[in-house]
Amino acid sequence: MSLSARRVTLPAITPIVLQKRVIKVHSEDETSRALEVPSDITARDVCQLLILKNHYIDDHSWTLFEHLLLTGLERIIEDHELVVEVLSNWGVEEENKLYFRKNYAKYEFFKNPMYFFPEHMVSFATETNGEISPTQILQMFLSSSTYPEIHGFLHAKEQGKKSWKKIYFFLRRSGLYFSTKGTSKEPRHLQFFSEFGNSDIYVSLAGKKKHGAPSNYGFCFKPNKARGPRDLRMLCAEEEQSRMCWVTAIRLLKYGMQLYQNYMHPYQGRGGCSSQSISPMRSISENSLVAMDFSGQTSRVIENPTEALSVAVEEGLAWRKKGCLRLGTHGSPTASSHGSATNMAIHRSQPWFHHRISRDEAQRLIMQQGLVDGVFLVRDSQSNPKTFVLSMSHAQKIKHFQIIPVEDDGEMFHTLDDGHTRFTDLIQLVEFYQLNKGVLPCKLKHYCARITL
Repeated sequence: MSLSARRVTLPAITPIVLQKRVIKVHSEDETSRALEVPSDITARDVCQLLILKNHYIDDHSWTLFEHLLLTGLERIIEDHELVVEVLSNWGVEEENKLYFRKNYAKYEFFKNPMYFFPEHMVSFATETNGEISPTQILQMFLSSSTYPEIHGFLHAKEQGKKSWKKIYFFLRRSGLYFSTKGTSKEPRHLQFFSEFGNSDIYVSLAGKKKHGAPSNYGFCFKPNKARGPRDLRMLCAEEEQSRMCWVTAIRLLKYGMQLYQNYMHPYQGRGGCSSQSISPMRSISENSLVAMDFSGQTSRVIENPTEALSVAVEEGLAWRKKGCLRLGTHGSPTASSHGSATNMAIHRSQPWFHHRISRDEAQRLIMQQGLVDGVFLVRDSQSNPKTFVLSMSHAQKIKHFQIIPVEDDGEMFHTLDDGHTRFTDLIQLVEFYQLNKGVLPCKLKHYCARITL
């Protein structure tokens, strides 16, 4: 029996070519950059491209935002979301924008959950034995079997009207509900308000002005296929901590473990966009910094808080007595003996200094970059032209501290504590309070900067 070979022709395999699209990304100073990107690019990939192209340090806080100009709404585009898919939900005539900036609070709830879930706003569907810690609450959000219930009063904008109504709300895994009878959570008194599977959660940037809200702590649900402002489900909290709790809980219920994976593995994007070669900025925990005494033959840790504060003040006083050299803007040494005029102006090139911005603008910048302890900027004082103001975030509130100039032996110094600790320039002051809490509620950690693309 003879065998004959049969020639089989296989069909040609056509490679899949991803369609490319040009997107425009803006920064806070309204400069912008156009990028040609594939259709499967994620928000994290876009951030990574901009970090590489602009030679920024990647500390995992860079974030892409979706800004809806007409309604004054904004939201974080989660790292895993497809950017082109987000853009596909925009109307042809809508003037929406993508913004690229830092947001230190994006995953802060994984690090410090105690700041995000106040006890009076959290309850549990089943009986619990003993006290539940904020970390356990966070784990419940990530679990598919259990969940904590967020509840509290919110102002809701009535559909098709300009009026707002104060109602008691309950957030569950199946959606957001409100009570038709006071604070009752009986099923017959609960009415469905919105789901979040096919909606995105936005914060309102100017709720009072744009929507007549009772406060500026607004947020809303926007369906993915919303036909206009009438489809928005507008809500308003009475304080920032309350709004942050609601928005964080909704993000956790909507994305679950995906958020945790984004936080733990920030480079899981398209292979071509990852850059493991760039070393991220080191994040130093406050708990890893201790006061040390090097005055003797051997060093020792200062455990007494009063002694530690005293040493910090003495260190500040010692700094001003040193005739230290500083580098000018072109790298040439500039001696402090050149006069106070140089010292008074040396701060202008620093990224944390913002020239002639108002108190409201300073608060807006800090809120944009996240109400995390230690987020700060330094600005000119509007009430007193000869002084400066340190604006910083602590305990989800923004506080302002006046930096006063003092004169001693014909030289000008800066102080935050009525002259007890003095500095020849603002750079010394900022560096000192980055290492020492001093009179501030916490150390300075992250500076607010306006970047240019």
